[in-house]
Amino acid sequence: MGPIYNMRKQSHCFTNTHSVSANKSAVAWRIDDRAVSYLEALEFMETRTANIFAGCAPETVWLLEHPPLYTAGTSSAPEELLEPNRFPVFKVGRGGRYTYHGPGQRIIYVMLDLKKRDQDIRKFVRDMEEWVIRTLFSFNVIAERREGRVGLWVAQGAPANPEYREDKIAAIGVRVRKWVTFHGISINIDPDLSHFEGIVPCGIADHGVTSLWDLGNTASLPEVDTALRQSFEDVFGRQTIVEDARHQ
Repeated sequence: MGPIYNMRKQSHCFTNTHSVSANKSAVAWRIDDRAVSYLEALEFMETRTANIFAGCAPETVWLLEHPPLYTAGTSSAPEELLEPNRFPVFKVGRGGRYTYHGPGQRIIYVMLDLKKRDQDIRKFVRDMEEWVIRTLFSFNVIAERREGRVGLWVAQGAPANPEYREDKIAAIGVRVRKWVTFHGISINIDPDLSHFEGIVPCGIADHGVTSLWDLGNTASLPEVDTALRQSFEDVFGRQTIVEDARHQ
């Protein structure tokens, strides 16, 4: 079996940060143009969320890619890991089951203080879904919620057609600690879809996965990032300010 990493919550509160914005109501917007290791991302989220809770860092949205890996959420079942030796596997504290991260996906880690909004986790998840729905609609892709299925789905074909199917284009898995959110969303832009074959994505075996490119839309990551930023400000009603991704 390949390496499986257990991620434990850090108990330290970090009170020093380089990137507190002068605009206290703004959300820091970070874009990393490299493949960020999963351990590095987890460490950053732990630090930043602690600083947000302490009031010494701005709320943050972080856009990045990961090298190929699988993550196992708190509801994952061992039998859903079909190829344990294919990629590294990380056991993490977010909700949900197994998912894949890799090149060609836009990973979005969302660190917001829900005390500044409605202290309503269900509403936060709905807002996250709406954010992605609006973003994908700007590329003429209709992504929809489905009762009993986590994530966002694209219907392909007419329901009466035997070839009709519904494929997942975006996964959502969040965690909330002291009303500060972390983890977030992955959107399939142009990943290698065969990499999903090593797991049962999100525990749903009856449906497939798709991507913007699989649907015939060759949008680039920068184009998607621009649409994400506009849609975020529309849905969450908060200005974003670009933060240097080199800062912690």
